[in-house]
Amino acid sequence: MAADRGGMASMAERVHPSAKSTAQPPQAAAATGAPPSKGGPLPVYRPQPRKPPPPPRRRSCCCSCCLWFTLILFLIILLCAAAFGVFYLIYRPQRPAFAVSALRLAAFNVSAGGRLTSRLDLNVTARNPNRKLVFLYDPASVSVFSGGVDIGDGSFPAFRQGAKNTTLLSATLAAGGGGGQTLDSAATRDLRGRTRLSLEIDVDTKVGVKIGSLKTKRIGVKVRCSGIDVAVPTGKAAATASTSSAACKVKLRIKIWKWTIS
Repeated sequence: MAADRGGMASMAERVHPSAKSTAQPPQAAAATGAPPSKGGPLPVYRPQPRKPPPPPRRRSCCCSCCLWFTLILFLIILLCAAAFGVFYLIYRPQRPAFAVSALRLAAFNVSAGGRLTSRLDLNVTARNPNRKLVFLYDPASVSVFSGGVDIGDGSFPAFRQGAKNTTLLSATLAAGGGGGQTLDSAATRDLRGRTRLSLEIDVDTKVGVKIGSLKTKRIGVKVRCSGIDVAVPTGKAAATASTSSAACKVKLRIKIWKWTIS
């Protein structure tokens, strides 16, 4: 019996150290971060790879193009403004001036059926106030109105006007190009009852500028003259209009692509 107990004790001494050798001390398990094993093989700890940082955000191509376009547009506007400033300081450009020097109403008749026949002799003075600029005029269309009704049409020929020059333009105007024109009932009643007419004159043309040997593109010019009063002639005697209070306004019509600036 004693021998059996001695043998079992010796076996326990031989087995117990071997079981202890497979166990991992708690300090080592805590250092590696692995849970303590229960007699099995220890797991191998592999550190997880770190995620690379996101690449820096690049400016889009569209934003860069917009920035360059804005800078280029700003430089173009700046250069144009500088060029215009230099041009203005050197030449001091002024728009042309017009005045009605004489107007005669040689014939004016409105029939009961609304047929208008008329003839007007018109003299207009064009003046170039610039010292270094020459004006080049295209043919001009001329219309005379009374109360919004066109009572005569004609034209001025093309001409060249030198610096500090005054040019007299003459034309004979007639209703409907000389063949007369038909009025509506309201205009017929209004014009048949008048003994005097208040007139407005419209002149439409184009003008270019010559600077030395350089010629600019022609731009539109509209002249409106008002404040003209004339008596309706009786018989064959022509009536001379009063032009002392006549005033003419000149508007330039500059066309940029599809838009017209007056």
